[in-house]
Amino acid sequence: MTTPDTKRDEDAVRRYVESLGLVLSQIGMQRMSARVFAALMTTDEGRLTAADLASQLSVSPAAVSGAVRYLEQIGLVAKEREPGERRDHYRLYDDLWYATFLKRDRMINMWRDAAENGIEALGEDTPSGKRLAEMRDFLSFMLEELNGMYERWHKLREEKHA
Repeated sequence: MTTPDTKRDEDAVRRYVESLGLVLSQIGMQRMSARVFAALMTTDEGRLTAADLASQLSVSPAAVSGAVRYLEQIGLVAKEREPGERRDHYRLYDDLWYATFLKRDRMINMWRDAAENGIEALGEDTPSGKRLAEMRDFLSFMLEELNGMYERWHKLREEKHA
């Protein structure tokens, strides 16, 4: 949190939001979603309303709506509403990176299982069946490695915050 003693250079923050948004869009995230995510990452609270996001990014509320819908779908933000309020707030998950990759973990499982079904349909000894077997094996390897990585991450995080 910013305290009265902490000063932020808001122009530098705005430039950084655009810079981070550009990087994220270059690696495949939708441009507006990347900017919204960057704006949320740079708030001390980690949460903003759609109106706050629209104002901060100088975009329409409709642009923010589409962006947060995408970010919700991929597991980067959650929508919440305070009791008695009419406006939704969008916030980052507390354990953002772990939660995001856990969702990816489920997607990789589905992809691996789809490859397995394809092998059964095409035949394991056909060229296409062999390609699918390679994909299945790689995805299985990734899943095993990711599980170990998650465990190491939580251990490192606990040690760092102890």
